[in-house]
Amino acid sequence: MTWQGSLDKMETQAGETVQYTLPLGEQRLAMNPLLGQTLRLVHDGHIHCIACGRATKKSYSQGHCYPCSQRLASCDLCIMKPETCHYAAGTCREPEWGEANCMQPHFVYLANTSGLKVGITRHTQVPTRWMDQGASQALPIFRVQSRYHSGLIEQIFKAHVADRTDWRKMLKGDGDVLDLHAERDRLLLECQAELEGFRRQFGAEALQALPEAELFELHYPVLQWPQKITALNLDKTPEVGGVLQGIKGQYLLFDSGVINIRKYSGYQLRVEMCAD
Repeated sequence: MTWQGSLDKMETQAGETVQYTLPLGEQRLAMNPLLGQTLRLVHDGHIHCIACGRATKKSYSQGHCYPCSQRLASCDLCIMKPETCHYAAGTCREPEWGEANCMQPHFVYLANTSGLKVGITRHTQVPTRWMDQGASQALPIFRVQSRYHSGLIEQIFKAHVADRTDWRKMLKGDGDVLDLHAERDRLLLECQAELEGFRRQFGAEALQALPEAELFELHYPVLQWPQKITALNLDKTPEVGGVLQGIKGQYLLFDSGVINIRKYSGYQLRVEMCAD
């Protein structure tokens, strides 16, 4: 069997086990039933910008052509560093986009990915954000009024806890279960002075604590965790694959290596299921 089309990041659905769907243009390929099967992923050399659709020799900002990566607010540096928000500074290139995406309620959360980390996400992206990053546990701790505010709070916590995921460690298993409520209480105490400073600057209503927030626990479809992490690269090797042993975050785990699907958004891809 064969499926083909323009690749996009995998769609996720929470459940007893996270369910994955691979978008290939108009086609949607359910991935969980393919565990244990031998698959071949073939990139035909073509890439199309996920924003404007034009052909591009190289992908920028996870699937954009160079002009779009320079023009769109969604590709600005403040997406990675929200505390530098252009909208808050009055310099956003697309104010309407900023209002719809950045000047919206956000959560500051703790997650267990490759260990304890702090992160932020728009209120509409719960729990999608955690599934995309391969979190096995997640706990919202604050609700704030904008992405800018969430970035400022994240900066406060970064002095005490990581804000990045070690993707290699994340792909070796779910790791130890953490007491995220206890970690939250510890961080709130350690950051008390800075949080009070935030409230004085922006108002008490700008920072809503979530003491009763639900702890999310996520389980991923994995038959076997890789012992050694080898990254597969479609730019260097346009045909990759093997026995699909698992899926976590936006990674497919093959017996030959792992591939970050989101990295190749806009790539024209053919997926073949091979006979044993």
